Amino acid sequence: MAKPPPPAKPCAVTPVLPRRHFALLFAALLVVAAGNTALQSVFPAIARVIQIPDLLVAVIFSGSALLWTFSAPYWARQSDVRGRKRLTLIGVAGFGVSMLGCGLAILGGLNGWLVPLATFAVFASLRLIFGIFGSASNPAAQAYVAAHTTEADRTNALSILSSAFGLGTIIGPAAASLVVLGLGLSGPMFVFAGIAVVVMLAVGVGLPDDDPTHAPGAGRGAPASEPSVGGASTGASSQAADAGRPERLSLRDARIAPYMVYGFASGSVQAATGQALGFLIIDRTGGDALSAQGQISIVFMAGAAATLLAQWGLIPRLRLTPPRLLVWGTVLAGIGTLGIALAHDFAPLVIAYALASLGYGLARPGFTAGASLAVGRVEQGGVAGAVTSVNGACFIFAPLVGIGLYEIEPSLPYWLATVALGLLLIYTLGNKTLRRERVHAEADDSY
Repeated sequence: MAKPPPPAKPCAVTPVLPRRHFALLFAALLVVAAGNTALQSVFPAIARVIQIPDLLVAVIFSGSALLWTFSAPYWARQSDVRGRKRLTLIGVAGFGVSMLGCGLAILGGLNGWLVPLATFAVFASLRLIFGIFGSASNPAAQAYVAAHTTEADRTNALSILSSAFGLGTIIGPAAASLVVLGLGLSGPMFVFAGIAVVVMLAVGVGLPDDDPTHAPGAGRGAPASEPSVGGASTGASSQAADAGRPERLSLRDARIAPYMVYGFASGSVQAATGQALGFLIIDRTGGDALSAQGQISIVFMAGAAATLLAQWGLIPRLRLTPPRLLVWGTVLAGIGTLGIALAHDFAPLVIAYALASLGYGLARPGFTAGASLAVGRVEQGGVAGAVTSVNGACFIFAPLVGIGLYEIEPSLPYWLATVALGLLLIYTLGNKTLRRERVHAEADDSY
């Protein structure tokens, strides 16, 4: 009897991603993160000068976050069908068009060409472009990296790529402060729109076209949550990009539900307090909105630096597990938030916000890693989708609540946030799922 033919060997080898191609993808995410954070840092001053009510500022960013939450999963799926390079370009283009249009709207408002209500309406409409199209670059860039790296290198490469957001939250406010001095309050939007054009040209010329069907088992990108105030992590699991097309996973799944509760609670507190921070700095320092812009940028950069310190330094060096990250992150965030409520001078405010950001820099990876470890390897895509939904949802209503409380009493959002974080700490310590030390579920897919 003839022996059956041996099984065919895999016909393709995962190609190596050249550094210059990785740098182009990194630049695409960096410019989006930096520009978005620059806008968030300068807009409180813009609103005060144009006399747009503080609450309407929260409406603008909440609407963008809502569209981002729904569009990011769509673009993640489209990156598998239409090509990752094309989707990266769509995301950067959406960001650039939005920044250019918002810059023109603000310029019109500052010069009296548009009344405040019209300025708000035009700006909000153009900001929605970012919410719809700006989210395309994140999953596409992650998928491109996943498809061109080996399994051994993929997690590290995706982690470095995700750090573009943290770096952007430092560069954005610093650049905005410098540009405002030379070009005025609308200047940062025009500058970042120009940078987006340069990045688009570089990606279009320098990044090879990709065929999403040419590599069997090529990874797809995990949708990232909207870049947020103060350098919060994106919340997308790098492991999810290595797991193929994500399975549907309910937020109420008993294995991850406590993490989703924690993530939504901590993220909502951070979003509410962060959105009101620019107005608090203007009012606490006693200067006019324009002169306070430099101080706003310093505070945001201090927070972003503290977040990166937590994620690049403390977590890998101390090898903290998710339960410890959740506990210590909540404690530090609570102490820092209390410090913001009590601070009446600039220096204590910087220190308090940095401490709070350090806490969130520990807590957010604890939430995402804990949820990832709670499920098996084949469900990593599903848990990334759940994390994405929760992170996006935090920025839909929380900014409105934070600004609304601020208009009642400037320190009220921070006092209530301190209480909320205290209750969250009690919940964390009392929940068996959040306290459990886990070996990665990948070792047992039936977990």
